[in-house]
Amino acid sequence: MRFALPIALCTALGLALAACTPSPPASPSAGEPERPRPKVDDTAAAAATGTVTIAGEDASEDVQRWTPARVDRQGRTLAQLRRAAEQAFSDGRLYEDGEAAIPLWLAVQEEAPDDRAARAGLQRARQRLQQQADALLARPLQQREALAEAGRQALVLLTLAPNDPKVRALQSRVETAQRVVAYNRSGEEDLRAGRVGEDGDGAIPAFREALALDANNRRARQGLAAAESALIRRAEDAARSRDFASAGAWLAEASKVRDSSPTIADAFERIEQIRAATLVQLRDGGLRDLETPQGLKPAREKLAEALRIALPGDAVVAQLRERIDLATHYGSFRPGQVFSDPLRDGGRGPQMIVVPHGGFQMGAGDTEPGASDAERPSHYVRFERGFAMAITEVTVADFERFVKATNARPRATRRGHSVVYDERSGNFIRRSGVDWRSDYDGSRAMGNSPVMHVSVRDAENYATWLSEQTGRAYRLPSEAEFEYALRAGGSGRYPWGDAGLPPAGSGNYTGSQDVSPSGRHWHNAFVGYGDGWWGPALVGSFQANAFGLHDMGGNLSEWVADCWHSSYRRAPSDGVAWYNPGCRARVIRGGNWANAPEQTRAAWRQSQDSDTTNARIGFRLVRGI
Repeated sequence: MRFALPIALCTALGLALAACTPSPPASPSAGEPERPRPKVDDTAAAAATGTVTIAGEDASEDVQRWTPARVDRQGRTLAQLRRAAEQAFSDGRLYEDGEAAIPLWLAVQEEAPDDRAARAGLQRARQRLQQQADALLARPLQQREALAEAGRQALVLLTLAPNDPKVRALQSRVETAQRVVAYNRSGEEDLRAGRVGEDGDGAIPAFREALALDANNRRARQGLAAAESALIRRAEDAARSRDFASAGAWLAEASKVRDSSPTIADAFERIEQIRAATLVQLRDGGLRDLETPQGLKPAREKLAEALRIALPGDAVVAQLRERIDLATHYGSFRPGQVFSDPLRDGGRGPQMIVVPHGGFQMGAGDTEPGASDAERPSHYVRFERGFAMAITEVTVADFERFVKATNARPRATRRGHSVVYDERSGNFIRRSGVDWRSDYDGSRAMGNSPVMHVSVRDAENYATWLSEQTGRAYRLPSEAEFEYALRAGGSGRYPWGDAGLPPAGSGNYTGSQDVSPSGRHWHNAFVGYGDGWWGPALVGSFQANAFGLHDMGGNLSEWVADCWHSSYRRAPSDGVAWYNPGCRARVIRGGNWANAPEQTRAAWRQSQDSDTTNARIGFRLVRGI
């Protein structure tokens, strides 16, 4: 205990007096430790003008006595003193001063020891004091003030009737109540100071001492409940800090405070709920980490934390472990998975497919026919994670949603023209009034046609809007991602391999059998190949490649995220875009409907000004997984 222990408690209500005579402490029984005693509070005002010591029932016991105040008798008859006493009694002034009822009746008895009125008045006063003291001891609030007053009243009664068993019993009750209050106050002070007492020194022992004196003391029982709650709070705070070992230890201590407390079972449930919620939080956080490009490490850290705090066999932890194994390469997806993200305005984004992770040899070999130095040196690129790529090129309808939602004015719209194919001359020319809504010849394009006449900035702005709409990170693919997806596991000269002609139905390439509306044919084309389209085909019109992607090597060439570099020297090996902020020369990849055969090779790349718009360039997006 942290309170001071006096030699012994005052035997007659130290709350009422400024001084008391100590008596020796009772000896503990054999084998029973002596209970610590709380410090007595002597702040109450003294209730009498002085004290005397008289012999009690036990001649060895000294008892505090009350000394009645002096009564001014000069010029007053016994009858006047009687009337004054009766009036004081009627007014409720029993002992406080020389004009109170008891001092006045004692003064009458001093002159007339056999005065019946005085004897009867003192008897009535004793009864009232006994009643008042009983009521004060039963008062649940303001106990210190009530005990002080009860102590004063008991002292008066002890003086009037030192051998009365009721008075002696009252004296004992007051002393016990005083000790109970002192123990309770000490326990409450310890609670406020955070000394709960689970180590045997603090609030819990104090309240137990109080209950040893008064088994039904509500204040002490409430104190133990508060101590139990304090230990439970420590357990729950430890659980919230993910220290479940300490939480269990604190809860075990709390369970010792009171017998069969239902709050312990409730606290256990709450702590287990905290544990379960923490594990769910770690799992969900790990799953969110796995959706980011660099999220595998933090996800594994969350798994380690979950394993530390989980009980054996926890299903939530097992789920996170399984997802991490899958997410090592595919995040929260699986290779080949097709999906589309919901838009905030209620629509759906472009249909995406998960491209498997892996590596490939990027660029053209030293002996590849038709290759240029810009496609060399060939270098190995590896993707440790897969990525999602749009299955088709972005369509006119897709782009229209963006334009309407943002009131965008793409480059060709602001400029008022773009480059189209002119059927009369057979050449590509600049034509006014052409923009993203236009087809290859300047006519109105269909909604499921690939959008063309867009600059790389227009494509990036669409990606930014789509990211805002979906909450996902959409962007243009890097050159490495594009070529990897175009090759789809192959290593040949063309997207389909090394064969000189495209397989039938494999894509919209420039074939000698293609015919324009006026009967024109291509002069520099794949001889003997025809796909039935002059101009871009509707998206998805041809077979998908091995990765499930359409039109990677034909239909439209496509913007990628990289800036133009004249070779692959010092190019990234991890597949990220090779980008220099502020560059104007950008890159297009993949053949189109009006390309020479050498421009349909898998390694072909070309530089374009960032403001370029024409009928042979479109784009598609990728999204991190």
